[in-house]
Amino acid sequence: MAVLDPSEIMFRSFEPKVQNRFVLYTDALPAFMVKNVAAPNFTDNEIKLDHINSYRKIRGKREWGNMSMTLYDPITPSGAQAVMDWARLSYESVTGRAGYSDFYKKDLTLNILGPVGDIVGEWIIKGAFLVSG
Repeated sequence: MAVLDPSEIMFRSFEPKVQNRFVLYTDALPAFMVKNVAAPNFTDNEIKLDHINSYRKIRGKREWGNMSMTLYDPITPSGAQAVMDWARLSYESVTGRAGYSDFYKKDLTLNILGPVGDIVGEWIIKGAFLVSG
């Protein structure tokens, strides 16, 4: 008969990460405007190496996915205006001038919070820019 380890049968405190506990910091948008944000994700492509009558798979290039973000649009300050100001840094629709990447790429910090407001996870995204608005 198997003997159970005491650490396996005793109570363990468990608190899952939830979607509504986060703070997103950036210099383009105020933190209170961010309603929802998706954490970064990636896909590793595979490479198949053929050799005589067998093959082997290895990891190929990593492709980072886009992060989607939903914002509140308060009256003051305007959320739409904040997004438009960031979008105009990359391309001015009136004049057709395209901006430098130093202007429109922003650094984001996504802090995932615990139940009492402590930081339990942190993503630092370098060079984020708008894809669609």
